[in-house]
Amino acid sequence: MIAPVSFVLSCPNCGVREVTDFEFGGEVIPRPRERPQKRELAAYNYFRRNVAGVQHEWWYHRAGCRTWFLADRDTRTNQVLGTRLPEEAE
Repeated sequence: MIAPVSFVLSCPNCGVREVTDFEFGGEVIPRPRERPQKRELAAYNYFRRNVAGVQHEWWYHRAGCRTWFLADRDTRTNQVLGTRLPEEAE
């Protein structure tokens, strides 16, 4: 039997919490231009890189401050390398 996956995230406002306090928002990808073609919009909505390694992701602290933030997480180990608010991003 496979054990459920669990890890902790550090909310930039609230600190370290169990991952169950958060909602995964997907990997960070560039938004399409103002009026994208259907193909470009479909790619934005449905296709992801889904890397085996460090991935830049959106997370929402639904059981806390209700803030969206960014996290760098290794998808192979679920180790979170860092979190930050969007305005603190590069």
